[in-house]
Amino acid sequence: MADTDAKPVDQDALVADIDRTRTQLARTIDAISDRVNPKKNVARAVEQARQRADRAVEQARQRASQVDPALVGAAAAAVILAVTALVVWRHRKD
Repeated sequence: MADTDAKPVDQDALVADIDRTRTQLARTIDAISDRVNPKKNVARAVEQARQRADRAVEQARQRASQVDPALVGAAAAAVILAVTALVVWRHRKD
């Protein structure tokens, strides 16, 4: 007893479907191979570290540009005054 509801197989469609599946499988295998490749993993890790360092440097530059120059000058003057007072005090003590 044969299945009379079966549709005829279109050979060209079947070949095209096999080719698509083969292409997808090849891409999947390439992706897996790329993920487990030690050299590529190291290169990815180095690139991520570089990007993080670049972001940190950029953030530091942005923060530095936001510092008030008058505040920096006042802090420098306070340090100079403190060092001068220490030197004078130690010189008088001798």
